[in-house]
Amino acid sequence: METILGLDLPTWWFLVIGGLITGYGVLDGFDLGAGSLHLFFNKEESRRLVLNAIGPVWDGNEVWLVIAGGALFAGFPLVYGVILSTFYIPFMLFLVALIFRAISIEFRSKEPWTWWRKMWDISYTVSSTAITLLLGLVLGNLIHGLPLNSQHEFTGNLLTFFNPYAILIAFTTLSLFMLHGAIYLVMKTENRLYAKLTVLVNNCSKFFILCFILTSMATLIYIPHMTHQFKDHPQLFILPMIAVFTLLNIKRNIDSRRYFTAFFYSCIITSCLLILFAVGLYPNIVLSTTDPANSISIYDAASSTKSLKIMLLIAAIGTPLVIGYSIFVFWTFRGKVKLTDMSY
Repeated sequence: METILGLDLPTWWFLVIGGLITGYGVLDGFDLGAGSLHLFFNKEESRRLVLNAIGPVWDGNEVWLVIAGGALFAGFPLVYGVILSTFYIPFMLFLVALIFRAISIEFRSKEPWTWWRKMWDISYTVSSTAITLLLGLVLGNLIHGLPLNSQHEFTGNLLTFFNPYAILIAFTTLSLFMLHGAIYLVMKTENRLYAKLTVLVNNCSKFFILCFILTSMATLIYIPHMTHQFKDHPQLFILPMIAVFTLLNIKRNIDSRRYFTAFFYSCIITSCLLILFAVGLYPNIVLSTTDPANSISIYDAASSTKSLKIMLLIAAIGTPLVIGYSIFVFWTFRGKVKLTDMSY
């Protein structure tokens, strides 16, 4: 099989898709976390401030999800078909939640009525929380494995998705995004809202630490296949060590009120957890709990070599442009949030 820099093309595409999903988790993660925390703010001015903190960037951050979906379809069409058909109902709910999050942000400020704004505030929080929980639920089931037959068809039902491990991953994702979002908001606000957020950040960090410990224990005890790569390649133990080190540094920087550094570390731990997920699955993408032979690996699902080479070139050109755009937007809207006539 043809290789580039020592890696075969399916592995390269596995890394590209993993990088895009990680970019989405890091960037849209704090948007979703901020949305989940929205109803904790009681005053109208506070809600407008936290909404405008993510206002210039939330839609651009979703681009990473669109590109990741396109890359999965292009690189591993079999996996794309299996995942979307298996998680049809969760993904439909996910799309509905995405729509309501967008219209909640855009419609809220269109009328001055209190009931109108409260309705969209509730919609914004519910949709943001639903998106996060659904993402975690899908991730948890991919880690746990799915009942697939020899034709890679899902043989379970809707209740299959709600296994204890997947639910735990869903709430761990929610706790991570809430922490990520709270740190971002505290960097963007000042005065009384800043003081309120310092308390909220501390509480979110405790919530995430608890979920992190529970998830780590559950994975080691009940999901043994996630440790195989680490047993075969002991050098990979650096990844969980980095995750623990990063978690400790998030807490230390929060206590010292160095929130920019804490946000950097929350980006690192989001990336690190997704990398651990990818390492645990590789070379598989979808695991079968019915029979390991029914699992789908990157080699089973990859497109033709010619297609992968052409698309990898396109990805090499397009991804830096998306990264550059994201950096430009964040740099343009840096600093504390100020309300103007043009604000949400």
